[in-house]
Amino acid sequence: MKNQFLFCFLLLSFVGLSQKKVLQTKFISEKIEIDGKLDETIWQSAAVASDFITFEPDNGKPIPENRKTEVKVLYDNDAIYIGALLNDENPEKILKEITQRDNFGTSDVFGVFINGFNDGQQDFQFFVNAADGQADCITTDTNGEDYSWDAVWKSKAVITDKGWVVEMRIPYAALRFSAENKQTWGLNFFREIRRDRFKYTWNFIDSKLGTFTQQTGILEGIENIKPPTRLFLLPYSSFYVNGNATQKTYGTLKGGLDLKYGINDAFTLDMILIPDFGQTKFDDQILNLGPFEQQFNENRPFFTEGTDLFSKGNLVYSRRIGGNPSKYPTAQTNEEIIDNPASVNLINAFKISGRTKNGLGVGILNAVTEKTTAIIRNNKTLETRTEVVEPLTNYSVLVLDQRFRKNSSVSFVNTNVTRNGNFRDGNVTALVWDLNTKKNTYNLAGDFKYSYINSIEAKKGINSQLNFSETSGKFRYGIGADIMTRDFDNNDLGINFETNYYSIYGNSSYRILNPTKYFNSFSARINAFSQFQKETGKIQASSINFQINSNTKKNHYFGIGFNANPVETFDYYEPRATNRFVIRPTRIGGFIYISTNYNNPFAVDFNPSYNAFDEAGRNTYGFSIGPRYRFSDKLSLNYNFSFSRQNNNKGYIDSINEDLNAATPNTIIFANRNVITYSNTLSGKYALNSQMTFNIALRHYWSYAENKNALSLEQNGRLADYSGYTTNKNSSFYSWNADLSYTWWFAPGSQVSVLYRNNAGAFERNINKEFTSNVTSLLTNEALNHIFSISVRYFIDYNEVKNKF
Repeated sequence: MKNQFLFCFLLLSFVGLSQKKVLQTKFISEKIEIDGKLDETIWQSAAVASDFITFEPDNGKPIPENRKTEVKVLYDNDAIYIGALLNDENPEKILKEITQRDNFGTSDVFGVFINGFNDGQQDFQFFVNAADGQADCITTDTNGEDYSWDAVWKSKAVITDKGWVVEMRIPYAALRFSAENKQTWGLNFFREIRRDRFKYTWNFIDSKLGTFTQQTGILEGIENIKPPTRLFLLPYSSFYVNGNATQKTYGTLKGGLDLKYGINDAFTLDMILIPDFGQTKFDDQILNLGPFEQQFNENRPFFTEGTDLFSKGNLVYSRRIGGNPSKYPTAQTNEEIIDNPASVNLINAFKISGRTKNGLGVGILNAVTEKTTAIIRNNKTLETRTEVVEPLTNYSVLVLDQRFRKNSSVSFVNTNVTRNGNFRDGNVTALVWDLNTKKNTYNLAGDFKYSYINSIEAKKGINSQLNFSETSGKFRYGIGADIMTRDFDNNDLGINFETNYYSIYGNSSYRILNPTKYFNSFSARINAFSQFQKETGKIQASSINFQINSNTKKNHYFGIGFNANPVETFDYYEPRATNRFVIRPTRIGGFIYISTNYNNPFAVDFNPSYNAFDEAGRNTYGFSIGPRYRFSDKLSLNYNFSFSRQNNNKGYIDSINEDLNAATPNTIIFANRNVITYSNTLSGKYALNSQMTFNIALRHYWSYAENKNALSLEQNGRLADYSGYTTNKNSSFYSWNADLSYTWWFAPGSQVSVLYRNNAGAFERNINKEFTSNVTSLLTNEALNHIFSISVRYFIDYNEVKNKF
């Protein structure tokens, strides 16, 4: 009898956890003041969402009674209102660091997740921390959280003697939902108690399943509301002062407009007219000794916000738009290039994105860049001429993404770059699929891509991949393969480094789903990968990696990893010549990382690594260390120093064509070299409140490659001494970037930003190993650029303006 009772209890508990909770809301006509007090009488009669359940670390365990959480929802014709009572047994211990928008900091957090179509595909998430800061994002299971998306909404958080209170007003213009009279929305609430890093949700989120957005509860009771006209204007004006020791420019005034318009309840048009990206974050440039370009992060808001659809198939590298010119100018004898623009100006851009109630997502992106010319001077006659390095160019992306069964999708993607005149055009088309079983236990994903390049000689290529994985439970695994032909090329609007190969790979992992005596979380994973040159079958890459990640009961993070290249490989890219390769030796190495609890005022990250090669005297080692200190809820500083050294590294430095009739160079020169890199970064903030913040970001980088002796690449891929090469091909690159900024959100969606920036960089063949003098020369260099700018952006909501009049 006792066993039967226990079985029934567990069964009912499981059913209770797996069912979707339902919350009823009610219409209001009285005004609610967003002050964090919940003292309007209408709140007293609203239905309560309670009985929160632990999401992490002890998944499925009910929230303790002394942390009881109650949430209520009301609505009117314009917005939805959320009131939350967050009890805490120790209100004085609530963490409440003040941070910038979209940064939780070391603070308790409350969030609401809303899916207006209740299709389990995409959540609009709104967070408030205990310091009264806001964060918002769009979340999908495929792409995770996208915090570049920003909405305009109101909130207030207040600490009380029983815990804290949150009050929110989210206008319908910040959401997406259908025009039906009776609404049924997906809904969940989230709470994190930061001091012990426990996370709770209203509707149970089962961590054994590989999905988050499909495990929401239900909001019912909203009736007879209409999707509002979603028309937002963001006019801006910027003033810049640029200068250095040799040239000064004053009084540069810019202005423009961003526009966001809801075409219907599902689709949105975003436009930028006369764009201004002068205050975007600087790029972390490095000494690039490899055969491929450096890939940079996208920091321009237009190209980072709402990119879920455009990331399908990984075909869009938006830094191509307004990036480097596609052609380098040609200088004849006695000519000199005196002005070659490093980037192309963007004229305008727009994107349309959204999803129908039947699950069809449509994304359209279009951008136009201006004609760009270089100036070349004849040193004899002093006459100048211009040469087009990038013509008027149109970039376009089309995505059709059909979702079905709430957890799977098939997508069609096309990217096209058309350049005016006799310049190269590029087109890539892809079919992408992401298929999950009904219970989200297995996944089959892959794609097929076809590229066509219209240039002097047309090129066609394909790239395809397929992988299968188990996505639930403690033990998980995955296997896959891909293939890419030699002429596949998506680099006009995408980025791709390696071609002409096929590869196979697999992985297996284990994780705990509930805390143990020593760990809140623990996982172990092993990966194996092999890549082969398509024509010859020679192995281009082979690696085995094993890694353990853990979070202790005191919320310190610890990890260790081992990696190996168990066989010699044939590198077809480093020689930078067709059908030539260099043989790479076997390697074994490992790393450790330690990250102490960020809740403590002082915390530190430490990450040493070491690799040994099967080659005399060849190894690499390095470390990074990052102490951070939170002086108060307003002031914090983070510092990071990293160092790496590669001893007896072998890399390409030059090619010599001794036979003038040969189509490719017949002597390829490598260097046996030591490569040393230092990097220092400092970031910090002082927050006056959740709307006003002073920020600092500094970075000094220095890396040099000192060649010890020259080597020639033999036809068999081996390297031999080459004594006849005397050209200095040492490399030394150092750079400095500093940003000091002040931001003030003076009205909803409206911001004043004041920025002072200075930066400098230099590349040299002669290496000065005096670290201090290198830094000093960089900061006193005549090329040190100074920029002071003020930018004002004002958010205009058509609905607010309409209501006022």
